[in-house]
Amino acid sequence: MNKENGSLSTRLKSLISIGSIALVLLGGLLFAGVKFAVDQTNTLGFCISCHEMKDNNFEEYKDSIHAKNRTGIKAICSDCHVPHDLIGTTIRKIKASNDVFQHFAGTIDTPEKFEAHRLELAKRVWVRMKETDSQECRNCHDSQAMDPEKQGKTAQKQHRRLASGERTCIDCHYGIAHKEPAGGLEPADALEKP
Repeated sequence: MNKENGSLSTRLKSLISIGSIALVLLGGLLFAGVKFAVDQTNTLGFCISCHEMKDNNFEEYKDSIHAKNRTGIKAICSDCHVPHDLIGTTIRKIKASNDVFQHFAGTIDTPEKFEAHRLELAKRVWVRMKETDSQECRNCHDSQAMDPEKQGKTAQKQHRRLASGERTCIDCHYGIAHKEPAGGLEPADALEKP
């Protein structure tokens, strides 16, 4: 091998090394930017920055057990509506782009329009919660840690069904943070209706 080819090979290796380092740094910066954006869009402030959420959902939530309770533990919108794993979060954020479109389209920008769409909106959440076995609930609530002796008879019965896999949290606790749709339909009933 002549001296010129050796020098070219060394320069090429150096360029590849520098390019690889630059690519890793760029990827890291991109990941950090995406992570920052996801974290910012998971805040309560972001969630209620549009009046539809502030005037409807937040008004219902702010006096619920998830916002005020004897233990001081507070769940915010993203705790219940955004999966806590990377893939689930990514998928939910992509689907949330429809929420942004609906905001600008004015689909639910008045209390009357919001009420007209409440059942449809609730169904989406109920379906997602059923599909994930209410995973967002289970991120905070552990059925194995529940003390049946401190529960009423109905709760004890339903939580046994929960433990057996026959039911999931959303089957009973569908109105825990937001007003039920008109008619007070249970998720299973509502999902069967057109």
